[in-house]
Order: sequence, then C-alpha cells, then structure tokens
Amino acid sequence: MWPMTSAEQPAPGPDAAAPWARSATALIADLASGALSAAEAVEAHIARIEAVDRALNAVVWRRFDAARAEAAEADRRRRAGEPLGPLHGLPITIKECFDLAGSPATFGVVSRKADAAAADDRYVAALRRAGAIVLGKTNVSQLLLYIESDNPLYGMTRNPWDLERTPGGSSGGQAAIVAAGGSPLGLGNDIGGSVRLPAAFCGIVGFKPTADRMPDHGRGSMSLGQQAIRSQVGVHGRRVADVALGMRIASGGDAPFDGLAPLGDPGAIDVAGLRIGWYADDELFPPSPAVRRAVREAAEALAHRGARVTAWRPPDLAHAEALFFGLLGADRFELARTILGRSPRDPRIKLLEGAARQPRALVELLLTATGRRRVRTVARNFGPYDTATYWRRVEALLDYRARVLAALGELDAVLSPPAPLPALRHGAAAEVSIMGTYMCIYNLLGWPAGAVPWTRVRADEESDRPASKDPCFVAARQTEAGAAGLPIGVQVAARPWHDHVALAVMAALEREADARPDAPRTPIAPGG
Repeated sequence: MWPMTSAEQPAPGPDAAAPWARSATALIADLASGALSAAEAVEAHIARIEAVDRALNAVVWRRFDAARAEAAEADRRRRAGEPLGPLHGLPITIKECFDLAGSPATFGVVSRKADAAAADDRYVAALRRAGAIVLGKTNVSQLLLYIESDNPLYGMTRNPWDLERTPGGSSGGQAAIVAAGGSPLGLGNDIGGSVRLPAAFCGIVGFKPTADRMPDHGRGSMSLGQQAIRSQVGVHGRRVADVALGMRIASGGDAPFDGLAPLGDPGAIDVAGLRIGWYADDELFPPSPAVRRAVREAAEALAHRGARVTAWRPPDLAHAEALFFGLLGADRFELARTILGRSPRDPRIKLLEGAARQPRALVELLLTATGRRRVRTVARNFGPYDTATYWRRVEALLDYRARVLAALGELDAVLSPPAPLPALRHGAAAEVSIMGTYMCIYNLLGWPAGAVPWTRVRADEESDRPASKDPCFVAARQTEAGAAGLPIGVQVAARPWHDHVALAVMAALEREADARPDAPRTPIAPGG
C-alpha cells in the first residue's frame, strides 16, 4: 500500500490548489470566472492521467487530441461571449460501455474492438451539450458481470490506494481515475452495485438513481429486454455536489428525458428531522469491523445533526437475494454466450458460463464437494428456466417491493454498508463476488442509493472473521488482512423518486467526514 502523508493529500473541494485535485464544482466556478481556461483544465487532467495511469490502467481509450481541440473551441466561445452550458470546459471520463461517437463500446469483448459507435449515448450527449469535454473511456469487467475491472481486451485496472487490489467493478476504471485525480466526474452504470461498489473501494462518491430516472439502454451485457431489474446510469465524483450536478445534467437538466420531473434539490432538504433507519449487517455476509464501525458512526453523526435515527433493516433479505439472482440468471447465460461468440473469456466469465451449462444437481454436488456453501446457497436460486417460472418470480418481486415499502413506514432514508469488505485483492472476485445484499437490494427495489466515503480501516480492526473452510470466507479473510488504510464508505438509500433526499443525507455525512482525520482523501499514485 502506498504511504500517504498529510502533505500528499489535498483537501477536498475549493481549497485544493492543483486543477486535477479540485472538485468538479470548483473547476466549473474557476472556468466561469476566467481563473482557469478550458485548455488549462484539460491539459492538467491529461498530465495527471499520464502520470498515474501507467500504474492504474484505468483510462483504456483516450481522445486527448480531440479533447484539446474541444477545449480550444470552448475558450474561443467564452471569449466571444457565446451562450455556454453549465459544464462548459469541464473535463470528464465515461465508462467504456457507453456509446461515444467514433469509439468502440466493447464491454471487454475482443470481437467488438473495431465497432465504432455512430452517435453518442443520450446521457453522454447530454453532458457534452452542457459543455463537458470527454478525455477518454474507462475500464470495465467483461460484460459488466463481476466486481473486478479486468478483461481480455484491456487487462487489469488497479486501485489507487493499493495496486495489489481491485477498484471494483464493473465501473472500476471510472472510480480509479476519479479517485486518483485524472477526472473530476465520470459516468457509469449500475444493476447490482457497479457504481456504488467501486466508489466505496476507491474512497469517492457514487450514485445510482431511482429505477427509470436514467435507464441504461446498453445492449452488450444484460439484455435490454430484461426489465424486472433495470440497469441505471449513475455518476462518480469526489464530492456529493459534483455527483448531484452530474446526475441533474445527464438526466436532461430542466427538461429530463422521458417526461420525468427534474431531479430535486438536495440543498432544499434539512437533514434535521429526517427519519433514518440503519443497519450494518444483512445477516447473509458478515461485514468487516471497519464496515460496522463506519455505519454506526455515521448513524450517530446524523443523530447529532438532528435526524431521528433508528435501527431498521429490509425484511427477508435471503428472499431478496434469491429473487435478484433468480431473475438475472433466468437465461442460463445464453445472451452472454451469444455476445461473446468465439472471443476470449475472462476466467470469472468462464466459471459463470460453465456453471450455467451444467445440470443444477451437478452444480450443487460440485459446490458441496468443494466446500463452497455460500455460493451453493445462491446457485440454488437459478433453476428451472422456463417462462412460467420467470413470470412467477417477477410477481414475487412486485409483492416484495410492496412489502418493503410498507415496512419502511415513515422512514425517509436508510443507512447501510455499500459492501461488507474493503477493496478485494486481485482475483478474489472468483470466490467473493456474492457479498450479500448490501448493494443489490436497492437495484431489486428500484430505490435511489449512493455511496459516500467515511473512514479508513484502522490497523487494530482489520478482521475478526472466524476461520472457515468455505473458499468465499477464506478469501474474505485474505482481503481483510493488510487492509489498514483502505477507504470505507457508507451507503444511503431513499424511497423511489426521492433521489435528492438520499443526496442530501450523503452531503451531510460528507460534511461530517471532512472534519475526520481518517477520512479518505485523493490517493497519490506513483509518478503523481
């Protein structure tokens, strides 16, 4: 793990001096005032990417020359007094899977590397219309299907806090470069935690909206026709205000896509008086000591701010887990197999594909024989695969959503871990990918949810996990060993269409975290 002295860690927000270390909102203010030109902002972030990305491998498709030309044009327009968008001159990055005219969206599949998009994805287009300048595209897991950003086309992305660990997935490249200062804002997507998990692993902010506020229209991973649990486009940044602004602009601003109401104003929400439930353990995958501490401390901080905080957990999370994997595994990997064709498979994809092709009884026998009890529990949810079973599961999902809303009662938001572990070691996702329901519960429910950094693992709290022969929990213990100094975040969710409430609670926690000596700051990569 890299040593990080106080001198190496720039303060967040407008007090950070270097352009690459400033928040997106601070950069926008500097650009608007003329204190910084678009050319200077773009050049500073290109230099930062070139300094850190040899170690990280986060930005896998670069358009630096085009970004420089767009920055020059942005500066000309400002000098000419032409109308400017709210992100005018702001450098950003986007996840590799999004369409950007002239670039491939491969999802880590080798056979797609020559297929350049003809036009921008609508969320990318919205950011660019607002004046954002895309520096490049960031790495993913193959088909966006596991929690490490590694694939046969672009290779492995490393976590800027510790190069021996993953930044998570599938939006891990995005989170890594935002954390390391190469980009102040990034676009990702999330069907089971793909924005929030990398944010937690990298010590930044990540947010996914209410289902259908920003539906993901990508066709290179989960089927667009799979509408029971819908992938949503989300945003990464180093500050909550950055993410809230990015969400508002990407979703269409004052005239949102699909005729929806604009994203509410988090600044109009007074956290004092909000009713907030919290839990630290889903009782399916035990969390690390630092994770438990972070949620407990965050709950206490909200109570000190006047919120009415009470213990609460969504009901029957084992049933929620069964629904999540049963619905998303309903095609026995058939669509993924078609997309992959003869392209090389990532080893984790090979495991999924192989298990999907075997009879259910044989899979259970093999998992039992190898002691993989945790994976066996989840794998039991996958069969049979017929239309009637799928429809019954969708009906059960609707019933479960209604039941959870009823149980929520008058609560305004829920505080919980985004993940039960700190950043995994490379390769651990083959055993530890099914980490309970901490993230996927809010995809299942369709609620808005975000992760915000809170603390770092202390040397005396790396692990209290009991010894186990289950390879899942063996890998979990190995993840916890040596984790001191890694960032730990907390997750905030709210009822559907109350995205701004979740963001307001996240902002309140961010203000509390700013005063903490152990709060995660921007890590400095080798060469930075």
